[in-house]
Amino acid sequence: MKIKVIVGDITRIEADAIVVNLFEGVERPGGATGAVDKALGGAIAKLIEQGEIKGKLNEVSIIHSLGKVPARIVAVAGLGKQSEFTLDKIRGVAAEFCRSLRKLNCRRVATIVHGGGVGGIEPAGACQAIVEGGLLGLYKFRKHITKEPEHGDVEELLIVERDAAKLQVLEQGCEKGKVIAEATNLARDLVNEPANHMTPSDMASVAEGLAKTHRLRLTILDRERMEKEGMGALLGVARGSRQPPKLIVLSYKGDKASSETLGFIGKGITFDSGGISIKPSEGMAEMKGDMAGGAAVLAALSAIAQLKPKINVTALVPATENLPGGNATKPGDILKAVNGKTIEVVNTDSEGRLILADALAYAVKQGLSPLVDVATLTGACHVALGDFCSGIFGNTQELVDRLVKAGAEAGERLWQMPMYEEYKELNKSEVADIKNTGGRWGGAITAAQFLAEFVGDTPWLHIDIAGTSTTDKERGYLVKGATGVGVRTLVNLALASTK
Repeated sequence: MKIKVIVGDITRIEADAIVVNLFEGVERPGGATGAVDKALGGAIAKLIEQGEIKGKLNEVSIIHSLGKVPARIVAVAGLGKQSEFTLDKIRGVAAEFCRSLRKLNCRRVATIVHGGGVGGIEPAGACQAIVEGGLLGLYKFRKHITKEPEHGDVEELLIVERDAAKLQVLEQGCEKGKVIAEATNLARDLVNEPANHMTPSDMASVAEGLAKTHRLRLTILDRERMEKEGMGALLGVARGSRQPPKLIVLSYKGDKASSETLGFIGKGITFDSGGISIKPSEGMAEMKGDMAGGAAVLAALSAIAQLKPKINVTALVPATENLPGGNATKPGDILKAVNGKTIEVVNTDSEGRLILADALAYAVKQGLSPLVDVATLTGACHVALGDFCSGIFGNTQELVDRLVKAGAEAGERLWQMPMYEEYKELNKSEVADIKNTGGRWGGAITAAQFLAEFVGDTPWLHIDIAGTSTTDKERGYLVKGATGVGVRTLVNLALASTK
């Protein structure tokens, strides 16, 4: 979809549809909405009076202009209560009106800047949110569908501003929103791919494409190199699969004068059967998405490379399948990680923490700091927080606070979970330094405590996205399937680190 900011009068724009707005409780439209209402002979005001347009959040009311304005359709987007209005509400509203107009075969849509100047929201931020919401809300994954779609796509979105003095800042907000939303949709694409189209080698190929496009440094460690590095935990998980494992290292250097590098680590299990501790067949197809953390960190690097902040960031993705087989790791086996710690494998379905253990220890060895890992790690976190919030764990409160703020700005909810020492005891093994599961109770916390063993004193955060990486229904700018969660939060964290 082409997106452009233009200076003009919304009532005179040539488009299939124009979009104005209304806050809940407003009885007489003003501003651009009032101007459109006047052009329509008071139609909007009349519908408000009749109770057909209420301004409720995400309500999209359609009015056919009948030639009174150049656009054939006028959409009135409900913004909800003005006292509760936020940037994230703008994203949701933009997604809703874009989808509604797509169903009406609108190819060219023009909209005003919703919420700019309301409640301290800057016009550039509002413009960015409109673009993010539109691109995220219109996302579809149809790569493997041969049937033509029922509706065509919105091909062009025009953001109309009357004040020419605001054009430059709005264009900057538009471009930032476009880069971040497209990166999020890239992550969605990777997660939505079936496992036979997104193997570890395929993930490495995606990284190669990003490196070439955005001039990033790329290193891919193969099995032989991993053996030399002592990555026994990652290789232990990979033993049951015929697909060769990969450790993808993608780097952006925006501050050549600094040796400090922020590290993003993403779990890259391209398919998780559970291994010898095999999962039930019901729902196993969803395990193609067990590489959502890896997808998020690669996509975040692609956005960061385009936004060009003065910071160094490296993304690491340990990528492998977790399958049963004659050579697969068995319950009771002992593996050794990069940092020399030995791990008793109690359950082969607790494999994500094993591959992250080596990736985290390798990141420490490479001098990356602070570290943020993103992983669909535990069903326990999904049980605890449901589908609407990711769990975060960390060893540095200041870093936790920064991440929560970055997530709030992105509209991605994060909830800090405890890291009490008592949970650490549950991971103790009688035959190795540590075992890979602490049992049923507090499973998300014991998994985080396991990871903490491989970062030492390096500032570190862990984001468990098991419940938020996919959604089973349309909700605002989230569409059914992969959500791309984590991308926008990581980008915001990187951008904030330069301030």
